[in-house]
Amino acid sequence: MEVTPQRWQEVKKVLAGALDRTPEERSVYLDQACTEPALRREVESLIVAHEQGDSSFMERPSVRSDEMQKGVLKSGTKLGPYEILARIGAGGMGVVYRARDERLERDVAIKVLPVHLADRHELRERFEREARAIASLNHPHICTLHDVGHQDGTDYLVMEHLEGETLAQRLLKGSLPLNQVLQYATEIADALDKAHRKGVTHRDLKPGNIMLTKSGAKLLDFGLAKLRQETPPANVSLSKLSTEDGVTAQGTILGTLQYMAPEQLEAKQADARTDIFAFGVVVYEMATGKKAFEGKSQASLIAKILETDPPPMSSLQPMTPPALDRLVKKCLAKEPDKRWQAASDVCDELRWIAEGGSQVASVPTAQVKGIRERWRGALVWGVTSLLLAAVTGLAFWNRKPTSPHPVTRFTITLPPGQRLAGLERPVLALSPDGSQLAYVATSQAGGTQQIYLRAMDGMEARPIPGTEGAINPFFSPDGQWLGFFAGGKLKKISVNGGAALTLADAALPYGATWGNQGEIVIAGVGSVLQQVSDQGGALHALSRLEPGESGHVWPEFLPGSRVVVFSVVNPTWEIAVQPIDTGERRILIRGQPGIMPRYAPSGHLIFAQADNLMAAPFDLERLQVKGGAVPVLQGVLESSLSIGSPQYSVSATGTLVYVPENAQGFQSRLVWVSRNGIEQALGAPARFYNQPRLSPNGRRVAVDVRENVESSQVWLYDLTRDTLARFTFEGTNRHPVWTPDGRRIAFLSDREGAGRIFWQLADGSGRLERLTSATATTTTYDIPYSWSPDGQLLTFVRFTPTMEAEFWVAQVGDRKERRFLQIPSADDGAPQFSPDGHWLAYASDESGRREIYVQAFPGPGCKWQISTDGGNEPQWNRNGRELFYRSGDKMMAVDISTQPSFTAGKPRQLFEGHYLTTIRPFVRANYDVSPDGQRFLMLKPVEQEQPASTQINVVLNWSEELKRRVPAGTK
Repeated sequence: MEVTPQRWQEVKKVLAGALDRTPEERSVYLDQACTEPALRREVESLIVAHEQGDSSFMERPSVRSDEMQKGVLKSGTKLGPYEILARIGAGGMGVVYRARDERLERDVAIKVLPVHLADRHELRERFEREARAIASLNHPHICTLHDVGHQDGTDYLVMEHLEGETLAQRLLKGSLPLNQVLQYATEIADALDKAHRKGVTHRDLKPGNIMLTKSGAKLLDFGLAKLRQETPPANVSLSKLSTEDGVTAQGTILGTLQYMAPEQLEAKQADARTDIFAFGVVVYEMATGKKAFEGKSQASLIAKILETDPPPMSSLQPMTPPALDRLVKKCLAKEPDKRWQAASDVCDELRWIAEGGSQVASVPTAQVKGIRERWRGALVWGVTSLLLAAVTGLAFWNRKPTSPHPVTRFTITLPPGQRLAGLERPVLALSPDGSQLAYVATSQAGGTQQIYLRAMDGMEARPIPGTEGAINPFFSPDGQWLGFFAGGKLKKISVNGGAALTLADAALPYGATWGNQGEIVIAGVGSVLQQVSDQGGALHALSRLEPGESGHVWPEFLPGSRVVVFSVVNPTWEIAVQPIDTGERRILIRGQPGIMPRYAPSGHLIFAQADNLMAAPFDLERLQVKGGAVPVLQGVLESSLSIGSPQYSVSATGTLVYVPENAQGFQSRLVWVSRNGIEQALGAPARFYNQPRLSPNGRRVAVDVRENVESSQVWLYDLTRDTLARFTFEGTNRHPVWTPDGRRIAFLSDREGAGRIFWQLADGSGRLERLTSATATTTTYDIPYSWSPDGQLLTFVRFTPTMEAEFWVAQVGDRKERRFLQIPSADDGAPQFSPDGHWLAYASDESGRREIYVQAFPGPGCKWQISTDGGNEPQWNRNGRELFYRSGDKMMAVDISTQPSFTAGKPRQLFEGHYLTTIRPFVRANYDVSPDGQRFLMLKPVEQEQPASTQINVVLNWSEELKRRVPAGTK
């Protein structure tokens, strides 16, 4: 890209706009502001430079255009056997291109020192230094050098071409999950150890020189590397330091100030410990999302590095293991002698932390050193004792205790085209003996969702016919049957094949568990626990909701008992146990969220908090928690439901499986989609959005935003000012509906019970008022849907404790309510007033398949089926002459006429695309229609921009790790 003055002004304008936004908002902004990919690449590279402390690019282009154009290589240019394909970017001493090696038929990266730069002694020296440094290294986490060449005055290096993003680019999105921090840190430390053993010091370790690929981290750019045989560098003037490398002004000494060790700033000898300091800065940033050292100027930044210590990582990221905190602190010691002395020691320590040593590691360093010294002494005496025992013929070995099985970690990658599905509820289930894994997946994008079964000692999973549409699988105690939910029914099927058998109606599953005596306990939102025989029959209530509770969910039978442990949906998300025979409930965990409790055979109660698994010692006989809960695993995917579903399963043999958090995101972006499918992104940042609703004038959007597994809030997005502001605060609030005049917003809230409808002025002023009847029982759940055109009637769906659903209408003036329609399934819903108020559109599966219907209001009158091939999420065009609905990924439209009588035309497809759909049972449309009916406000999942959900992590013998990390109670 030619950097003309005009071009540079365009770059600066877009860059300034990007820097004014949060990292989460930038991607959407760049989608709109960048007219071409080259412009976006340039801006993103400058954002990375800014994040690493360089602000000088705001005054000048990073590359002098008159010089760069002299050395540019066009697509198709040949360098020896390599054909240039495209420019990747500018490196520290030239330009990097993607090229094709025609001999070996592979893509490579070529770093070129152009002719116009070859006369710069310091750049040529650096270029040659990098070639010598990389040539001496061969390591899976160091970018491989394939070749060195010279042609027509152009020197070039040929390296492996890496697909992925730099760590600097990844950090623009925030901190990394702990499991990724430990993985990448271990790989980088291992790469540094290899380099140091070969006498190579990198001297420019930073996020921009670390590439994240499918195979892990790769260390790049050894252009500043110091080889063992080199003489020490001359003293460096601080005025010549740069905060980011690049092809910059002639005479600049290249380097990255924020990652430099004190000895580099003081022009002292740099060695392997210099890299260890930079490594500590990088790990700090990975774990916290914040830079270890920051300053408003170079001078203040240098002072910070020389004189101050950064805040402990745990103060910014509370889930940081103490051992990792201490490891990084030691890396960042000001004096090299007080740091880790070798990267191999750092690597060993990181592996120990990853294997569960982080909790023990809270012992002070000096104490640990003493323990290790005593251990070495004990080992010497132990060996001596063994020799004496052997001499005297003692039968020592017969009495030697068996060592525990090792903890083993690996990842199951789903076959090509297959991805996990139904992630709003549990998708994984391990058989009790840990020998089989069931998971819910689709065979291709938009394909049939069903259960797959895989033997843990096998290589392939097989689909189970008869489980189409399944969610929430669970095993029988003997592992021979799978229970699941599909089509509003609880079903079971043999793992060996056969027909699926229906056991009961169960439209709203929030967990199920199978007992040893033939009973199955299920749960639903707003519902008590219910029991049914595994042979089928009627459901019987087991638990009772107390005031302030809205549900009992995610049950599990404790081993060898008729006692169920479950989560209580209330403001604090307690964990309770209850024998199914007596009904006497006991609270186990209170005062902190406890989602989806499970028992581990190590004697621990496992549960989730956000993306973390917690473990507490648990006495199985006394049903008592024996100690505080501590985090044992970070980065477990949780669902987008307000009643969260962490994606993990634990077997009775101590095996853990889970879906890693980075496998899929549930965040989405607000986008306009035209009637012919043309998409336009809005400026709102990516969030956990649900059910956007446009104001009557089309200028604002009310949308519920999930903040965490326990809380959702209603937010308002101003389309004109491009601002997003929180509207509700107390309790959990969701499902907003604008009044027809746009003055108020009605929404569901739990502030006075499980599910009540309130409304408030849209400007946030005035008193919050409750709309649904005060005489409603504490166990009903009211979901608001739509207003009559005069704003006097509000339709809502009321769920009873037994999960029956009814259409109700609330009259605002006198607060009277009346039931309008008893619907056959709790999965039915979405009653939408027509613009004239004489008709209600809704979705129902009364025919055996979900379709869209219209019925006269207030009746009596006929009912018409509108859709012909399945439908959901009805919405009216505000002119009343068109009804929209969704059928899978298709947006459908039907012409409507009401004069002289009601008639509906043939459904036609407007567009097709993967946008978030509604989550049952709340069959509210997850989109809205612009006032003119020409555009649709959709939720585009961020997961489309991330790898699909294709990974399942496995930890064999996880119980052994739990025993080490959290002393257990009595099993």
